[in-house]
Amino acid sequence: MKKALFFILIGTVILGCKQKKDEVIHEHTNALINETSPYLLQHAHNPVNWEAWHPDVLERAQKEDKLLLISIGYAACHWCHVMEEECFEDKQVAQLMNENFINIKIDREERPDVDQIYMDAIQMISGQGGWPLNIVALPNGRPFWGATYVPKDNWVKSLEQLADLYKKDKQKITQYANDLANGLQAINLVENDTDSELYSLTQLDTAVNTWTQYFDTFLGGYKQAPKFMMPNNWDFLLHYATSTDNAEIMEFVDTTLTRMAYGGIYDHLGGGFSRYAVDTKWHVPHFEKMLYDNGQLASLYAKAYAVTKNELYKNVVTETINFVQEELLDESGGFYSSLDADSLDDNGNLEEGAYYVWTKEELTHLLGDDFEVFQDYFNINSYGHWEEENYVLIRDKSNEEIAEKFKIAVPELKAKINENLALLKKARNKRAKPRLDDKILTSWNGLMLKGLVDAHRYLGEKGYLTLAIKNAEFLEREMMKKNGSLYRNHKEGNSTINAFLDDYATVIDSYFSLYEITFDEKWLNLAKNLLDYTKKHFWDVESGMFFYTSDEDQSLIRRTIEVDDNVISSSNSLMANNLYKFHKLYPDETYGETAKQMLKNVQKDFEGRAQSFSNWLHLALYLNQNFYEIAIVGEDYKSIGQEISKVYIPNSILVGTQKDANIELLENRDVPGKTLIYVCIEGACKLPVSNPEEVLKQLAN
Repeated sequence: MKKALFFILIGTVILGCKQKKDEVIHEHTNALINETSPYLLQHAHNPVNWEAWHPDVLERAQKEDKLLLISIGYAACHWCHVMEEECFEDKQVAQLMNENFINIKIDREERPDVDQIYMDAIQMISGQGGWPLNIVALPNGRPFWGATYVPKDNWVKSLEQLADLYKKDKQKITQYANDLANGLQAINLVENDTDSELYSLTQLDTAVNTWTQYFDTFLGGYKQAPKFMMPNNWDFLLHYATSTDNAEIMEFVDTTLTRMAYGGIYDHLGGGFSRYAVDTKWHVPHFEKMLYDNGQLASLYAKAYAVTKNELYKNVVTETINFVQEELLDESGGFYSSLDADSLDDNGNLEEGAYYVWTKEELTHLLGDDFEVFQDYFNINSYGHWEEENYVLIRDKSNEEIAEKFKIAVPELKAKINENLALLKKARNKRAKPRLDDKILTSWNGLMLKGLVDAHRYLGEKGYLTLAIKNAEFLEREMMKKNGSLYRNHKEGNSTINAFLDDYATVIDSYFSLYEITFDEKWLNLAKNLLDYTKKHFWDVESGMFFYTSDEDQSLIRRTIEVDDNVISSSNSLMANNLYKFHKLYPDETYGETAKQMLKNVQKDFEGRAQSFSNWLHLALYLNQNFYEIAIVGEDYKSIGQEISKVYIPNSILVGTQKDANIELLENRDVPGKTLIYVCIEGACKLPVSNPEEVLKQLAN
């Protein structure tokens, strides 16, 4: 017996493997142990008999005539963890769930197609949504009850009542579920509008003016809490302000970007942004850090730097990309999804924000004589206080104001603050880090790739281009199938799940942008192949829009058509902009007409809800103002391209070649011994010029 025990102990030590240890110490293991999603794996040892979302599970539910209990969340979700601890780890609650339901856990980031439908359902049922998203549905997947976070006692009572009701009055529940399914279909209908005129610039001005009523002109963002960063909102307003010479809108964008960068929502030690602020001054974040936010914000701040030359914006781009490289970059070139909001505190308990907050005592001890200036700079006072003894670093003054107060030079102040931050980061690195969601999602990588491309374009840092190409090659190598389609998810060397429309749309956009700064036709051709694939497998002739899911995927309650721009731009708005840009290079295709029709189909909602269609509004501006094709041909095409691309010209595309290229705009334009630049509109070009300054003059006239 002792000998056997010895070998068991030695085996455990040699393996040193968390999973092996888990198999020894965990009382329960369910089907989620076979999944790769970190969120699903977090629930693999719940006593609940969780299953992943698979067709065979749904088939079994119908054979057994058993209700589905569908719980949706994601790895960085704080309240998901709370509900797990209170409900799903409780044996009695688990017994109730196991006896009466087939229990399905879904990672919303892996399966947004399912999440979209059930999120719409809960909003129709209760008027609100969020995560964890808990749905009870008929065996065929049609929902009839939903809730977000539910305390244990209420959860038990609700499930007992629902199970009892299904046994006693199945017909009533079935009728309600069928009516709700019809409603889910109806709210997702898009009319193919062939009668309206395209949105005019006057209408766009009116829509933006209505939008301004919600602006917080002092603290930036909107007059509400919580405050989400909404990068596509500020991206469009930057485009609008510069293209219409609107100083008030530009000032609002500047205020918003500055306040976000000053806020506690920005990690002043390690770079990168958290998901949103719970207050109006961007102070206390929901501490999870998502790849999709940081990719979009790197792009936005790079563009804003190109317009303003504000060093704060440049620093944000640099530090944000540093964060992504340090914390989210896989050796393969792909980017992980997120860092959790929760981490272990000094007592070994999971606590939101524990990794990021400071006490005054800690800061005084670490900074010594430097604390006085640091305290003023980052508001270690009532303005920066969060809860208990904890402070979240937040700025509300410029470097110049602080330097003047303490009678020191600005460069000296910046050097001292940077030294302090480096010291604090070193101390913070000794803390338990937030948990990592290390799945790699195609669409979020597309957004990060675009951020790297724009960072290189406007800041000129060569390392960003190297990183961008590595990521682009990863997407080509690991996420593209031989038939031209994409995978959604990659984890531990394996790619899974058929991609959704946002995966295609973001990769097409980022590959096109990568072509513009490299003039490597490989990226353009790959983007065009993906564009043509979506036209074939996602297009809906009836609505004139793209479905979110491919015609090769399993049919759910509906095939969603996503049009509203949220924290991430809608897949249809991304596709419409992609189509319009490709039309400029391939005018004989139907890309341009398709893009215009898509815009017509949604423009009726612009005036009342411009902020929910901000990415669509780029296209409205493109169609109402000159949109330029800038073509460079000759020996110096790359260096001239770099110079032009540093300038923020959103209403343009850039193409180039030394001599020959498979693009109509570049054909028959080679003049031996010269590098010429052609500024064109719909293929009609002005007289060629030879330097970037003359190009900018032509664009201004």
